[in-house]
Amino acid sequence: MLGLEKFIQFWSTDMAIDLGTANTLVFVKGQGIVLNEPSVVAIIEESGKKSVLAVGDEAKTMLGRTPGNIQAVRPLRDGVIADFVVTEEMIKHFIKKVHKRKAFASPRVVICVPTGSTPVERKAIKDSALAAGARKVNLIEEPIAAAIGAGLPVSEATGSMVVDIGGGTTEIAVLSLGGVVYAESMRVAGDAMDIGIINYMRKQFNLLVGEASAEKIKKEIGTAIPTSNNTYLMKGRDIRSGTPKEIALKEEDTAEALRPVLNQVLAGIKSALENTPPELSADLVDMGLVLTGGGALLKNIDKLISKETGLPVQIAEDPISCVVLGTGKALDQEQTFSTLLSE
Repeated sequence: MLGLEKFIQFWSTDMAIDLGTANTLVFVKGQGIVLNEPSVVAIIEESGKKSVLAVGDEAKTMLGRTPGNIQAVRPLRDGVIADFVVTEEMIKHFIKKVHKRKAFASPRVVICVPTGSTPVERKAIKDSALAAGARKVNLIEEPIAAAIGAGLPVSEATGSMVVDIGGGTTEIAVLSLGGVVYAESMRVAGDAMDIGIINYMRKQFNLLVGEASAEKIKKEIGTAIPTSNNTYLMKGRDIRSGTPKEIALKEEDTAEALRPVLNQVLAGIKSALENTPPELSADLVDMGLVLTGGGALLKNIDKLISKETGLPVQIAEDPISCVVLGTGKALDQEQTFSTLLSE
């Protein structure tokens, strides 16, 4: 039996997975990050039977552009599984892609989960990975992984604060001595920013735009504090006439569109600071907080948070990869971080 286990380990590559609402990143032990693709699956229906047509990059290009018998879906919403079957197929696809072979691919997997996820949601993630072919699955909470990936001294007797703004959730945590002192998981993040832009465009310009266009606006000209007169030509459908229309969008417009979402994130950060013990609060005055996740790339978001909290705010060196790098580090150094991993 021991020989069989060693044989499986030889043919399998242990991996860490950041199963995000927007993107899935995979870290392989000894190789680093080997995959970063959208968490999107294209489903085709033929003769009443559904099957997977495409996953990841290829499937994302189909969002909002598919014919009637093809549906491009995001199986994760707000950081948790919305469609169990499709998520299982997506994980299976990524595992096979990483291993580049089908035989004997039975890896040990560590997956990060939002702090606010329920036991049922955590079990769904674990069951999906096991059904996709994982040998063993451990879970790690997202802000802990983000803090480890950002290089924060999580094991020391000093306060560290991380704000991970992903696609579906914003994870806010204060850590010390290898544990979470305070944590909050808010189901408002990058996706909510996109929806905010869509609603603003409809209300302000009578222009109907899709999620992909809203995401592009956010990346190209989105800002928390407007500092330039840059404009962006945005195309969509005029709600009143039903015909295509083009408008010039300014930074002030995106700041206005994003303000409700950013206010919610700021409220969560302030709540975390209010609930932090005084001794650790003193540490945060010097160390400040670190921003991770795709939302950290929003222009001037660090300046806005610093202005509203009075704390120094740093953006992690590679904010998008922080969570998977931290998850990978926990996989590599299992003994050091064993208390942070759950079965």
